Amino acid sequence: MGRGASSNSIPEIERARFLFVIGSNTTEAHPVLALRIKKAVRDGGTLVVADPRKIWLTKLAKRHLQLRPGTDVWLLNAMMHTILTEALQDEDYIRDFTDDFDAVREVVMRYTPEDAERVTGVPAEDIRATAREYASERHAAIFYTLGITEHACGVDNIWSLSNLVLMTGHLGYESTGLNALRGQNNVQGLNDSGANPMYLPGYQSVDDPEIRRKFSEAWGAEVPETPGYRLDQMMSGLHDDRIKALYLIGENPAQTEPNARHVEEGLGKIDFLISQDIFLHDMTRKHADVVFPASSFAEKDGTFTNTERRVSRVREAAPLPGDAKGDREIVILMAKALGAHWPEYPGAESVWNELADLAPAWYGLRYDRIEENGLQWPVPEMGHPGTPFLHAPAPARPPGRGKFFPVEYQRPIEEPDSEYPLVLSTGRTLYHYNSATMTMRESGITDKQEEPFFEITSEDALALGLGEGDWARLVSRRGELQARTQISDRVFPGLVWMALHFAEQKVNWLTHDVGDPLIGTPEFKISAVRVERV
Repeated sequence: MGRGASSNSIPEIERARFLFVIGSNTTEAHPVLALRIKKAVRDGGTLVVADPRKIWLTKLAKRHLQLRPGTDVWLLNAMMHTILTEALQDEDYIRDFTDDFDAVREVVMRYTPEDAERVTGVPAEDIRATAREYASERHAAIFYTLGITEHACGVDNIWSLSNLVLMTGHLGYESTGLNALRGQNNVQGLNDSGANPMYLPGYQSVDDPEIRRKFSEAWGAEVPETPGYRLDQMMSGLHDDRIKALYLIGENPAQTEPNARHVEEGLGKIDFLISQDIFLHDMTRKHADVVFPASSFAEKDGTFTNTERRVSRVREAAPLPGDAKGDREIVILMAKALGAHWPEYPGAESVWNELADLAPAWYGLRYDRIEENGLQWPVPEMGHPGTPFLHAPAPARPPGRGKFFPVEYQRPIEEPDSEYPLVLSTGRTLYHYNSATMTMRESGITDKQEEPFFEITSEDALALGLGEGDWARLVSRRGELQARTQISDRVFPGLVWMALHFAEQKVNWLTHDVGDPLIGTPEFKISAVRVERV
């Protein structure tokens, strides 16, 4: 579609008449935004949830498509099959604003709802009904997050959702589109500003010689022709001498990366490790040669960009303690110590102005315009009001045409067998945040959730001789851990689920590190395990 961001705005959610939530535990991972979804349903909107687990939103949903993990492509292709066989596609939009539709038509016509039922476990009639409702409602919006992307076929899943949006023309107007719910408060801003090895700030490709020339002149340094390493390539590089030193800022890969014991072994092999963080944790104590005390959110000045592309000011609410330095100053001092000729950047505004000068979609977005309220990019010129929804009237992809990608189903990298008969999926809970470096320090939170636990059906628990609260051992091909049993109807037989938050029993000891071949995102959602009574 031409933009790496959610197409529509958060307030528009309330006015959507059909809401398709897929791979998102919205009420626990995005509880404030989920209030908008609840209001849309109260006001008469139809909600359908596609997720291997029952989540809180399934209580409000007209339909829960409880698909088997990793079968999203089958489900989405079967929905598109229904749309085409019942002639519900938007032919005018396809003709005027898209390319390569016939290639997708040829593929999805092989994915019947009946075959999809056998693969996904979702009844064929539920697939058909969802497809009809989505295609027929003008204000229909899709919301997704890590349940879609954290697969070895994550890119295929996104392409499939994009195909569905383009096929129905649900793009370029209010309460529609494809909406990625970002997992942290500034994930969007981080990518916008160039924290991606393929792009310079503003999603400008490092492959383009004119783009490289522009940045080289602005920075007074030659921009390399080749992209840097992706995160998965960095982690594998810890073991084969490609990575000699690592500088981590607010990151704990020994807990959050897959095959975590392997990652930790790699951290112990490299020559030098810097950790810049607001708290000491196990990884910094074990492996860091130097620890820089980072700034918390309340000690920062700058901007955050949220999931709707809104750039908002962040102001320092508390002074840095003692002789501590801000994150920006630490990075600048590091660069200069390494011999780089960086400017002083006297304040956060000077950094932002450099980005806006070099990135066309941000050119008109300056601090004096966001003193009170943020603006949603693109803001291409001074005085531009911002962009509540993208792709109007045509997709942003040059030359104003969205691209269809035909997608075939790929089996998960690791499937259950006689030795490891269960599928493990991972995620987050309402009470903790990511590796819980912060939230495990708060008694009000740990009173709710302190010990590691996993969800399992009563049927599977009975077969294993497990009762509620019993300690059990989860074992995969990469490691094992112990956690308390939580008997739950949220999962189905053969599926167990565990949160990633518990440092003393890391679920990522169990997950494998094979990722999407194009972007490297690991398949956190599917690993084969067995469960044993302790």
